Amino acid sequence: MFEQLEMAPTDPILGLSAAFKSNSNPEKINLGVGVYQDGSGQTPILDSVKTAEERVLANEKSKSYLSIEGSPEYGIAVRKLLLGPEHEILSSERAVTVQSPGGTGALRIAGDFLARHYGDRPIWLSEPTWANHPKIFQAAGLQVETYPYFDAETNGLNESALLTALAKIPEGHTVLLHGCCHNPTGVDPSPACWGQIADIIAERNLLPLVDFAYQGLGDGFREDAVGLEALSRPGCELLIASSFSKNFGLYKERVGALTLVGADRDTAAKAMSHLKVAVRTSYSNPPAHGSAIVSEILGDEALSAQWEGEVAQMRKRINDMRVELVRGLKAKGIEHNFSFIEQQRGMFSFSGLGAEQVEALRGKYAIYIVSGGRINVAGLTSANLDYFCESVAAVL
Repeated sequence: MFEQLEMAPTDPILGLSAAFKSNSNPEKINLGVGVYQDGSGQTPILDSVKTAEERVLANEKSKSYLSIEGSPEYGIAVRKLLLGPEHEILSSERAVTVQSPGGTGALRIAGDFLARHYGDRPIWLSEPTWANHPKIFQAAGLQVETYPYFDAETNGLNESALLTALAKIPEGHTVLLHGCCHNPTGVDPSPACWGQIADIIAERNLLPLVDFAYQGLGDGFREDAVGLEALSRPGCELLIASSFSKNFGLYKERVGALTLVGADRDTAAKAMSHLKVAVRTSYSNPPAHGSAIVSEILGDEALSAQWEGEVAQMRKRINDMRVELVRGLKAKGIEHNFSFIEQQRGMFSFSGLGAEQVEALRGKYAIYIVSGGRINVAGLTSANLDYFCESVAAVL
């Protein structure tokens, strides 16, 4: 049977990493995969994470399964971080959380849940969006539609087209929104625009699914949650897929969560019973190690403050590198205006580089960029920035 199979296409992002590793060019740069790197080009283990991990290992008494939904302490910590500890949604107990293997696992559980109960309704994704989004929801059995988002001429948000399109989506459909640090563009709505989006969502009775994978890496933890706060109105319903790969650096631990907000406590409890069915028929129980680290940090005031400081350092490095990149490109005599990169937020930037330029950077200079021109700004350092800018100048 297996002999009849043909090779599946390589993942457009992870495939770049494989090609990067096999390249012997000492100046090679990988700006494809979304992994944070420090100034020395390493993906560090945060000091707060190391301390928490030591405590977890020292106090661990069993390797027994977690419950289907995961650790209760973890769920509480996730909800407080997302919404703030005093939010009405928490005090009314109308939010529930299932622990998942990364943000991708949270999205798939959301897809399975939606397909099982609302499978006749498509899910709407921004154009563009993370390359894995449509694949996840199509694999779950959902039809995928798109709404306009990015304006290639201004390298910014196409706000009017976005709002017009949202206002035409049929009632009861699901709309996926990037909570902050939009992947792949780095372009987020303004707080005022988020308010308009939330108004349309409420008026059209749409179900928002917020992909919130980068909280804290844009402008700050509460600042990055401005969109989520706009959507979180009394009586609202929404889904939130969150990840701690980036802001905790727990990439290989696969730590994520899917939080469901119901109109009231009873509704949320009923929905939770169906989320647990989706988990049970997917991976049955979540892994424990990474979530225990997160719970340890968020449950300890001093450790949490240390972690927030480390995230602030990561955020500053990313934003500083945006400024240095714009300066570096200008210093090479490039006439094209790249100043929009400074206004973008998060790890990613739509660089404006075309397919031919991306291919030339890969083939001639061993610089690996996703075919759409998305670069991981966190992959740039003071050591490789000049080479990158020289190479871009050459292909332009």
